[in-house]
Amino acid sequence: MGLNFSHAEASWSYSGFDEFRHRLALEAGIDLYMMDGFGGDIPFDSVEDPIKPLLDHSDCDGELTPEECSTIAPRLRELVSNWFDDDYDKTNASRLAYGMELAASNKENLRFS
Repeated sequence: MGLNFSHAEASWSYSGFDEFRHRLALEAGIDLYMMDGFGGDIPFDSVEDPIKPLLDHSDCDGELTPEECSTIAPRLRELVSNWFDDDYDKTNASRLAYGMELAASNKENLRFS
């Protein structure tokens, strides 16, 4: 059991997705532990990075709009670009970015399930 996406072959365990988002946030210069909803008190409204909707999202359900997907996908690719090519998270991030691009081009929401 884990997290899957409507337009992407990416999947993580729930704990794995949590760890992935923490790694991703650090690449963007954000400490998720300091953010509201992750144990801290800094509101996500203060974050201006395009990756914000992915970081500030339920880890088990919900969806991202086509507009969000079209801004998140390139930033996601950029943030993981220096990770090792055989890194599980990088592989899944690439799959997720592709799924976001597909959802955006089809003008469909990317669903988390």
